[in-house]
Amino acid sequence: MPRYDLHCHSTWSDGLCTPAAVVERAAARGVDVLALTDHDELGGLPEARAAAAERGITLVNGAEISVSWETHTIHVVALRVDPGHPGLADGLAAVRRGRSERARRIGDALAAVGIRGAYEGAMKYVTSERLVSRTHFARFLVEAGYVGEVKDVFKRYLARGKPGYVAHQWTTLADAVSWIRAAGGQAVLAHPGRYPLSPTAMRRLLGEFREQGGDAVEVLSSSHTAAQADEYATHARRFGLAASAGSDWHGPGESWLDLGALPALPAGVEPVWERW
Repeated sequence: MPRYDLHCHSTWSDGLCTPAAVVERAAARGVDVLALTDHDELGGLPEARAAAAERGITLVNGAEISVSWETHTIHVVALRVDPGHPGLADGLAAVRRGRSERARRIGDALAAVGIRGAYEGAMKYVTSERLVSRTHFARFLVEAGYVGEVKDVFKRYLARGKPGYVAHQWTTLADAVSWIRAAGGQAVLAHPGRYPLSPTAMRRLLGEFREQGGDAVEVLSSSHTAAQADEYATHARRFGLAASAGSDWHGPGESWLDLGALPALPAGVEPVWERW
């Protein structure tokens, strides 16, 4: 059976490896079908596609779109999109502009609690001039000795209620899904287990996502325990959504799972790739 990994990042957003290096690592680890899903960005796809052709694996055009839903930030993965579609390209460009504005406000918020130069420090880690993220701030805070590991920075500084958190309005769920569908792709709710939602709110989110035209939910993720994978498989069946699988790999030493290191999907779900 082919091995799928439909969620990962490169230096075009907040990953540590170039698109070609991501593809090469995926191929070496036995991945047959890989989606490059940089945050709000499609620019790494040509390089990844060329590398995939050389290594004999299938590349899926993707992106991970930042969305505001009620009072929460969530992510929607776009799969199999046409990267040249103007509506999608324009929408992602608008989201990236918002990222740049947010970054300066994060720097100001950290300065207010005595962490000087955070914006400039984060920018040293930015590998694409088109995109800056909280992960770049996290790497700076580790380098500066405020936190030991990147994965701990968000809990202490960048999550809601913490010193470096700033509220930000991303695109709407309806717009994100409509851009994806207009570009011929599939919309996947990314790592739902990461969102601090009550069971009622999660059901509401999944219902709205399906009503807006969403296609699948990420059942297998580095953010999910085995119990959560079973939970979201149940949700997928209940809401008529397909199931997706992605490591959410960002780079060596930073990610919970390596590329392709995913178990089989739980029984009884429809894999999203069966709709291709």
